[in-house]
Amino acid sequence: MHAISFILLLVFPALAILAALKDVTSYTIPNWISLALLAAFAPAALASGAGWAVIGLCLAIGAGMLLAGMGMFAAGWVGGGDAKLLAVCALWLGWPAVLPFLLVTGLAGGVLTMAILSLRSGWFAPVVAGGPAWVRKLGAEGGDIPYGVAIAIGALATFPQGALALAIGA
Repeated sequence: MHAISFILLLVFPALAILAALKDVTSYTIPNWISLALLAAFAPAALASGAGWAVIGLCLAIGAGMLLAGMGMFAAGWVGGGDAKLLAVCALWLGWPAVLPFLLVTGLAGGVLTMAILSLRSGWFAPVVAGGPAWVRKLGAEGGDIPYGVAIAIGALATFPQGALALAIGA
């Protein structure tokens, strides 16, 4: 049973990395990634041995982050895929890992934004012009920031502190 729960827990980092790669190369996070994370949560939570109180708190945190993400989407601060990824990552991480997750995500988002603004500054124009289409899109003036990358960094950095990771170790 321990090996099964470990394998189920690997779904989270694998899909978080995939979401980041999709976002940086296409500025989209496919719905199936968030849906797969949502669907894998219940089996992973049960296999990890998390109690019903932990699972319920994870569900409440995920729902709260979905509402917050919807608000950020409505304000134009993040894309819809980012809002869904933020919510499903918070669901998997639970309490108290959601707090460092948000902190690391915010810090990673700041670094990511500064890096992309530097890329767009003109200094790297020859590199951008000669790069693949997704690099040219990243380097385009006035383009968006693929915030799914920051969300994935925050999720991966705090995953060992997450409720399910801690439950499997208990």
